[in-house]
Amino acid sequence: MNETQPTHWRTLWISDIHLGTAGCKAEFLLDFLEHNESDTLYLVGDIVDGWQLRKHWHWPRAHNDVIQRILRKARNGTRVVFVPGNHDEFAREFVGFAFGDIEVLDEDIHVTAKGLRLLVLHGDQFDGVIQHSKWLAHLGDTAYQLALWLNHHFNRLRHRLGLHYWSLSQYLKHKVKNAVSFITHFEEALAGEARRRGLDGVVCGHIHQPELRDVDGILYCNDGDWVESLSALAETHDGQLQLVDWAQTQTGRGTDTTGTRVRRPLSLPALPSALRRQSRHP
Repeated sequence: MNETQPTHWRTLWISDIHLGTAGCKAEFLLDFLEHNESDTLYLVGDIVDGWQLRKHWHWPRAHNDVIQRILRKARNGTRVVFVPGNHDEFAREFVGFAFGDIEVLDEDIHVTAKGLRLLVLHGDQFDGVIQHSKWLAHLGDTAYQLALWLNHHFNRLRHRLGLHYWSLSQYLKHKVKNAVSFITHFEEALAGEARRRGLDGVVCGHIHQPELRDVDGILYCNDGDWVESLSALAETHDGQLQLVDWAQTQTGRGTDTTGTRVRRPLSLPALPSALRRQSRHP
């Protein structure tokens, strides 16, 4: 089936891919990267999940394909900027260097076509649990992986019933009062940092919650993730910012991650094969 030409943006931001985990939706991200080009691509942290890879090795072919696709974009002229997060904090040792055509920065100031100055950083620096109780963060990460496992099997059932992808884990997270309160405080803290620096807004990831809103006069942008939300932040060539919900986009296209027409127009495929648990490499 012939596909339309890729959408071309001035800037794209993606984060929290968590390559190296069973929860990573690598095939969906590959489909997104195939259908979207940009002058600049920001990788806003937690691209590779070092926390989980230390526990057990999980690196299916699709995860390697994501890396290769990003490298190809960089070779073909896209400016690619990698801002490490807490799960790939090992890369912070290389801030200021470039790997091939990919810049590694601790943070960046992005100026939109409209002249807005946006602070770009992962955001874990404003998470008190990460900064002061890392052991608790690791414990929470284990519980989160369990929620993602439940999410996987829940969506397999939904697919059999002809229903589209829906994040059970994200729904549960937002039903917990403390989680909602944490997200609000996180957004306010990031917006406050941008205000303190005299900037117009902030772009971050970390909490797996896509958002684009005004926080007391500061533009707060969270590009979401590729574990639950399947989302990105995009800037058009005239400087407009918008969230791209790739799960919803695929539903509208009525295709699966291979470009094959699905039976029902409002169905997404079962979760990709990359989600199956891989055995540890010898």
